[in-house]
Formats: sequence, structure tokens, C-alpha cells
Amino acid sequence: MQFAHRSQAPANTARYNRARPAIAKPRFASTSIAAMSGGKGVGGRPVVLITEKLGDPGIDMLKESAEVVVALNLTPEQLNEKIKGVDALIVRSATKVSRAVFEAANGGLKVVGRAGVGVDNVDLGAATEYGCLVVNAPTANTVAAAEHGIALICSLARNVAQADASMRAGKWERGKYVGVSLVDKTLAIMGFGKVGSEVARRAKGLGMTVIAHDPYASEDKARALGVQLVSFDDALAKSDFFSLHMPMTPGTKKMFNDAAFAKMKKGARIVNVARGGVIDDDALARALDDGTVAAAALDVFEEEPPKVVEAVVEALAGKLSANAVNAPMVAPEVLRELQPYVVLAEGLGKAAVQLVADAGFTDIAVTYNSPRGDDLDTRLLRAMVIKGILEQITTSTVNLVNADLLAKGRGLRISEVTIRSEGADALTSMAVSLGAAKSTFSAAVDEKSGRIYVEGTVRAGRPYITKIGGVDVELSVEGSVLLCRQRDQPGIVGTIGMLLAKDNVNINFMTVCRTGRNQEAVMAIGVDNDPSEDALKEIAAVKGLVEVSMFKEMALV
Repeated sequence: MQFAHRSQAPANTARYNRARPAIAKPRFASTSIAAMSGGKGVGGRPVVLITEKLGDPGIDMLKESAEVVVALNLTPEQLNEKIKGVDALIVRSATKVSRAVFEAANGGLKVVGRAGVGVDNVDLGAATEYGCLVVNAPTANTVAAAEHGIALICSLARNVAQADASMRAGKWERGKYVGVSLVDKTLAIMGFGKVGSEVARRAKGLGMTVIAHDPYASEDKARALGVQLVSFDDALAKSDFFSLHMPMTPGTKKMFNDAAFAKMKKGARIVNVARGGVIDDDALARALDDGTVAAAALDVFEEEPPKVVEAVVEALAGKLSANAVNAPMVAPEVLRELQPYVVLAEGLGKAAVQLVADAGFTDIAVTYNSPRGDDLDTRLLRAMVIKGILEQITTSTVNLVNADLLAKGRGLRISEVTIRSEGADALTSMAVSLGAAKSTFSAAVDEKSGRIYVEGTVRAGRPYITKIGGVDVELSVEGSVLLCRQRDQPGIVGTIGMLLAKDNVNINFMTVCRTGRNQEAVMAIGVDNDPSEDALKEIAAVKGLVEVSMFKEMALV
């Protein structure tokens, strides 16, 4: 930690779908939600490499479920060699996890855990391309960091460090170091995340007027804390004190430069508990020298929170993580609420793409019916829909990290619409439709839009497909389902049942939906194991049967 005052300059720091009449048989990839689990160590346990000092409690926790390798002070070349065969890597700030690291891992690295908040030492672009989840520990030291920030603000206002140094030098300069009051002074919080929000709460208690600049912050959140969100230039012009809490990104690097300091009030004070690189040190030195900045307190060191270990363990187990940096993750309470809809979203994506004929599809449209309307955070659900679809049409590993990137690479257009509905849950239903030239199951095409359409909902915590095309159904998003479109006549159900029994396929449920007596009907048959290709051919040949399609492993619930 360093203080600077006036002239004191800082010194810181494919789908598989053979052309067979009326039978679709896609190839499936893993349906694990996060698709992150590894298993290369002894007894199939994942291997975790730790390259910087980590507390014993964190290491002990990892050893319960993984093979742990601790190798400190590795050179880049040594890290590239060591990373081969590793499932998870845990670092602090010194280890640079570059593109070369991900290339050396050759797709085997599932998780990078950053023991701290900032992730500027990890190449997030490369991590995303290789489907590697990056997690950090953004909340483990939130309160401590906020309290430390407030302590620095108070120390800066009253020149505590300078007065202490003066006293230790045997001087008595009481008048020189009186400082300024915080009451009615304006504090600009730059970066209104978890730490910034906690600083705001405490600064309000000190009688300060608090404003904040953060292009990604919620107006509702700021309003609830009595904080006004402002532009960067407005923050510079209005504030007496600045408290920095933004991450280190290309956009924030040296954000506080000569131009920024020139827009500040004369005698402003600045506290940096974010990242050293967000301030241009030379520019700050000049601002201190000319009195534009009266004083600065700089502290860019980070503690090593153990929460990153929990995030790594959860990610390796295939669980959703609220600490993900390069995946569409949301708050833990929202994750718990959305969990059944996450499974539904993946299942709808899988179901929709299995209904596409060989000509393929051009776009994906997702519709959410939610009591929250546009306030619903759909990022996770969107990613799961894309994951469910892409796993059927690509040989690449697809997970929440790279789903959007892979979809963009394939030129797929994706649109989302949220419709406000009545109800108490996060969603009442959601639907996925694909713009396809042709479907393997014509009943799945919505007559109005001409698109392949599937809709679903969650009941009692379990996801169900409730509509295929214009036909109402009741299908659990689980296991494999045989879909049949037929003319409503006696004997079809029994004949199909006998053919499945002959193939040693057990039926676990069956539903029939028809438009009217002796008219068209759609039958859904849940099966414990997949029918053989010969059995599917025999079923397709049953008299009165119009077409057959197979849903395989829509989701693992």
C-alpha cells in the first residue's frame, strides 16, 4: 500500500442424419450441463495443477475429489509442458495463462481458477475458443475490500499517513495535516460492482454524496442504494474523491490519464483498490505535482480467497458456477431458480434440431414467457438452447463457454423475444423455433410461421415439452422418445408395441394426441433403450403410419 501527497510520485505497480425415409437418427454428444468433467488422474479423478501459493485448506478440499499437482515458479515453457493432461489450473496474478497454454493443453484444460478478482493474466478469448471455463473469487473478500477502501478514503482525507510520518520524524505539524471533512463531499465510485456497492453503502453513512460510473451497472440497483449513475466525464467534473473498483480490461487500461486528470476539480483525492494499470502512473505524478490531485492512496495487492477452489471443484463436477468469468453465469439464487429451466432449454434445443431434415436450418428463435418480462436474465437459457442444438450438428466440444462463439462461427442468426405473462415463477414457458427448409417430422412445422417449433414448461420442478408444431403433447425432457404421425385407426399402437418388444426395447410411457376420431394423430413413446435401425425401418413400414422420428437423450435430468 502506498500513499502519495502533492509532489510525491507513486511507485506502484453433425448432426448424423442419414437419408432414410421418414427416419431421423442424429448423433449425440455429452449432455452434461457444463460439459466440464474430466477424469485423467488416478482412478479417473481429474488432475488439478496449482502454480502459485494456495492455502492448505484449499488444497485439502481439492484433494477430496482430484489429483493435485503443486508446481511453483514455472517458466512459460515449463507451464506449457506441465499443462498437458491437466483438467484444471489454479493461479493467482503472477502466472500468465496465455493462448500458448491453451494450445499446449490441446483442448484438455476444462477450468482455470483465478484466486482473486482480476483475470487480466488469463487470455479469456483463447479460453472461450477452447471451451475452458474461467472462474474467479469475486465475493470472498468483498466486505474486507470495501472496508479497506473506506479506511483509505478516511486516511487520505485526514492525511493520516503523512501525519504519522511527521510525528515519527520528531515533528509537530498539526495545522499542516488537518485535512478535509468527508461530510457533503462527492465520492465517485468507478466500477459499481460488488465491492463498489459496499463502498457506496459505507460512504453514505459517512455523510458523503455518492455517484458512480459503470456502463454495465443497473439503474435499479444504484437507485436502491441512493446512488446516481453518471458518465465518466460527469464523474470527473463533479467529484471530490474517487474510489476505483473497475477490472483491468483494454477499455480501462490507463483510464485515469492526463486528459482525465485535467477534467477533475482542483484538489481531488483518488483511492485505487482495483488494478494498478487503470491509472497512468506518470500522469498521476504530474497531477500530484501541479496540485490537480491533492493526494492519492494506492493499493493494488489482492488476497487469496479460498472460494476459487470451490468454484473449480464445482466446475469439474459439471455444475453451474456463479463465479464464471467467460460464461453466461448469474447470481447463485438465480441459478437455483433457473435450474429446471436450464434443463428445459437444452432439451428444447436438442428436440428442435432433431426435427431438421438434411437441408439444415438458417436461424434460431427463442421465445420466453415470463412474469418478469424484459427483466428476465436470459443469457444462461440462450446458451443452453444453443448448446443443445450445436451438440447435434458439430464434432466440436460444446459448452456454456463457447456456445455463442461456435454459433457465430457457423453464421447462425439468433433472436430472442420475452413476452410478459402471469405467474409466480421465473418462466411460465419457453419455445424454440428453427427456420428450416424441411423437417423430418412434418407435424413439427407450425402452420402459421412455417418453422419447426417446440415449446415446453416446468411442472413441479421437472421440464416437459408441451407442444410440437401445432400438436399438444406431454413429453418429459428425459431419455429417448419415438415420435409417430399416423392415421387414427385400430391396431397401430399394438403393432408398434410388438415391434419394440421384438427388438427388446422397453416402453416407459406412451401418449396419443389426435385431431379427431379417424383423423390424424401423433403418438409419443418413451423408450428405455434405443430401437435398432432395422426395428425403426419395420415401424416406419406399419400400415397407417405416415412418418417416424426419434428423439434421443434430450436431456439428463
